[in-house]
Amino acid sequence: MARILVVEDHAPIRDGVAAYLRQDGHEVDTRADGSGLAEEELDYHLLILDVMLPGRDGFSLARDLRSRLLVPFLFLTARGDEEDRIAGWELGAVDYVVKPFSPRELVLRVRSILRRTEMPVPQRQYRLAGQVLLADRAARRLTLNGQEVFLTPGEWSFLETFLEAPGKALSRKALMVRALDYYVDTGERTVDTHIKNLRAKLGLVPWIETVRGLGYRFAGDWDQAP
Repeated sequence: MARILVVEDHAPIRDGVAAYLRQDGHEVDTRADGSGLAEEELDYHLLILDVMLPGRDGFSLARDLRSRLLVPFLFLTARGDEEDRIAGWELGAVDYVVKPFSPRELVLRVRSILRRTEMPVPQRQYRLAGQVLLADRAARRLTLNGQEVFLTPGEWSFLETFLEAPGKALSRKALMVRALDYYVDTGERTVDTHIKNLRAKLGLVPWIETVRGLGYRFAGDWDQAP
């Protein structure tokens, strides 16, 4: 069972999503807007945010929340064009569901998100060009040369995919499927967005290499965790 917050102004959608998630065994709170949410102490495993909220839109709300919370969030929206999807991924979303959608499919996506973000995995250390990257995947904590690096939940999913296969070339489609458990039409743009953000946070050393005509490869060498 997970604690989930659904922020959606359209009551039938809000109540329907909550009902299906509760039926799946989760504890669900709901809100019609995001007023005051960014200033509150939140204790949830997942946030489901409508993009077109009254007053303050979901993108703006997510931007503030991710600066202090390491909790995955999923966008619900009627805006399904590519640029809006990319904007959602750049904000660190772990999923992006376009209305109208199947509540049953949403429940399956929520299960997938929770499985990826809550599975305990070991701590490992990687080295490249004199740099040391320590990934404590159980605590979802990353340090580079002893300095903590903050990653969004979406970036974590992609980084973990690389860490499971260091040195192996992965196609964009494979990265999308492994990191998010499914593939969408904008998959390649989504992957490129996450890789760009990861590279910016990992500094000048090329931890993630481009494999021409295919995708990407994690270049760090694994050694035993300290």
